[in-house]
Amino acid sequence: MAHWAVAVPVERYESERLYSHDTVALDVTGPAAGDSVALVAAGQVFALGQVLPDGSVVYTRRLFDAPVPGPALDAGAHPLDEAAFEALATPGDSETAKRDWLVSLDLPIEASTPAEAVRAFWTYAAELGPRELPTFVAPVGDELAMQAYVLGEPTNLDPEEDD
Repeated sequence: MAHWAVAVPVERYESERLYSHDTVALDVTGPAAGDSVALVAAGQVFALGQVLPDGSVVYTRRLFDAPVPGPALDAGAHPLDEAAFEALATPGDSETAKRDWLVSLDLPIEASTPAEAVRAFWTYAAELGPRELPTFVAPVGDELAMQAYVLGEPTNLDPEEDD
């Protein structure tokens, strides 16, 4: 088993953090099935994974919301020795425990039937997606802490307040 740092464009990192995928397809040469990979964008390690037989990488640790400092690399795969890989992986060891969250997306939909309203809702959600639709998130039991998010970042939607 070898260890790699795979540098991807920042846009790829931003895209990956919007959805909860189990794997990420990478078009690089070098890593083989079973190898460990640190995914890097703009000098930040945003995930760790293991290469699958089809060349994609299954996530073993996601650091999307709190990437850790890593090497500034040109795009592509860069071999690492075990010590260098462990140095990149170690800061991510303090993952927080999972908890339950309420996540909602509310859209006013004009329709003649409830079924038509549901179809229109999913059409809007698919077309607009996380780049345009605010999603509301609150910890279960603390609904007053609800916060709007757009593109995975907290967003102030109050038109009377300046950011």
